[in-house]
Amino acid sequence: MVVDDEREIRRAGWRLIGNAVRPQKWWIAGGITAGIVWTAAKLTIPLLAAAAIDDGLHQGDIGHVIRLTCVMIAVGVVQGICTGLRRYSAFRIALRTETDLRQRLFAHLQRLHFAFHDHAQTGQLMARANTDIQQIETLVILMPLTAASLVTMIGVIVIMALEDPVLALLALGAMPFLNIAAARFSKRIAPVNMDLQQELADLSGVVEESLSGIRVVKGFGAERMQIEKLEAEADAVLDRALASARLRAGFMPLIDFLPTLSMVAILFYGGHQVLAGQLEIGSILAFNLYIFMLIWPLRMVGMLIAQASRASAGGGRVDQILKTDLLITDAPGAVAMPVGPGEIRFEGVRFGYGPGRAVLNGLDLTIRGGEAVALVGATGGGKSTIGRLLPRFYDIEGGALLIDGVDVRSIRIAELRSEIGIVFEDTFLFSDSVRENIAFANPEASFESVQRAARLSGAEEFVTKLPDGYDTIVGENGFSLSGGQRQRIAIARAVLADPRILILDDATSAVDPTKEHEIRAALGEVMEGRTTLIIAHRPATIALADRVVLIDDGRAIAQGTHDELLASSQRYREVLAQAEAAGPIALDAAP
Repeated sequence: MVVDDEREIRRAGWRLIGNAVRPQKWWIAGGITAGIVWTAAKLTIPLLAAAAIDDGLHQGDIGHVIRLTCVMIAVGVVQGICTGLRRYSAFRIALRTETDLRQRLFAHLQRLHFAFHDHAQTGQLMARANTDIQQIETLVILMPLTAASLVTMIGVIVIMALEDPVLALLALGAMPFLNIAAARFSKRIAPVNMDLQQELADLSGVVEESLSGIRVVKGFGAERMQIEKLEAEADAVLDRALASARLRAGFMPLIDFLPTLSMVAILFYGGHQVLAGQLEIGSILAFNLYIFMLIWPLRMVGMLIAQASRASAGGGRVDQILKTDLLITDAPGAVAMPVGPGEIRFEGVRFGYGPGRAVLNGLDLTIRGGEAVALVGATGGGKSTIGRLLPRFYDIEGGALLIDGVDVRSIRIAELRSEIGIVFEDTFLFSDSVRENIAFANPEASFESVQRAARLSGAEEFVTKLPDGYDTIVGENGFSLSGGQRQRIAIARAVLADPRILILDDATSAVDPTKEHEIRAALGEVMEGRTTLIIAHRPATIALADRVVLIDDGRAIAQGTHDELLASSQRYREVLAQAEAAGPIALDAAP
């Protein structure tokens, strides 16, 4: 079963490579033409050399030798030009194919739904985008070059057969053995290379996780454990790479040895023919030159067989990603975002992250346009899930989710998400300047707009004190800033997008309580006139809302003002007490 799966992956890889190369058909034709001319020139030179010896030097006709020498030089120039053309064509086709595949893969990864990225390992995806596609590039480079070499082999065989069938038979008698060896080599190396590609991906995964989680690793003093994990993966890669090398080491010497046997046979039989006066010396020279010409093509064939195995495995792994269905797409006949104040209605909404993992169980909730509603509940109760369903990061499984009376599943995704601004609890900043991070949703925004967004989010004060102000590079994931500073930049990013609906998913969780009042004041201005969902547990943040909704077991079980719920709902008091017991998270200190 596993073998069949591997074969199907390799077949899919070959289909992917074929489809990726097809747009380069004119360059392929040009490269093949250059290769044919190169082959013809290369095959002509031994014939000219033999004629110069037999018809020129042997007859004492120096003029004829000079003329043939000039022709050989001209043919050599043509061969050199065609060498450059066919190599440039090969590399251009390969590099264009590599670029197209990488762009396709990246674009597809960007479109894939949240559920895919919830389970996919970043290191594995990076391995497919780099290592696997590079294997395809190497193969595509070799293919046109090897094609020219195969034409050379055919030309050599034809010319040798026409010149002297017996010598040709002696020279090529070992070829059937080479074909048998090549077939065995290809069959044995394919599964090894498939394993090697997977091990390389696993190694990339360990490296990516270790570097992304370096603070956790150091925090627990787990450097030795991660090093050992990487060593284990590196040893697995080494084992498969050495297995592949052993197979190559057993096959490639055969390619070098068989032409040597052919040369010995030619010299032995041809020498006797010359001594008997039945063969010219120039003919033996030509045959030996032709045998030399076979060495490189045979090596190219060997390299192509080995590389084809790795490339088809890599192509199959890339194809697995490209064939992953997009679960969240525009519906047929999708409509524009409706005009309206931003009213949100959940009508009997059901949703879960997988079988047996129900989160929302018939949620009924209406949020009026321009209203600020705080969602409060125990951890795992579905508060953040509600915020993720609005922009269709996931699709509901039952019921209806409406914005201004229109089901979100019928709205064009790009327009839907452009009207929803989100500040996540886990703040992510790009390794870029503060200005570029704030203007992420609108790169063309003016500097004044960036400053205004920073001012509204309470970020302006600390940004102006950074070494380069708004041009300060925040580093990987913004870790050169404190947690509260990152969160304020994230709020500014959402503000600049000017959304109709704003989702604050615990947006002040990383802010020092002593400074929280500054952001609350800023958020009050930001929220004015916008429909706002506030997912929070701090009473001070909850106070920003016009209404509080208690979410429990996937349903809205109570709603009202904070004071009303404190007075009327035991469950609400329990949830706040649990949040208070957990303690505030204050990350505004320097990192």
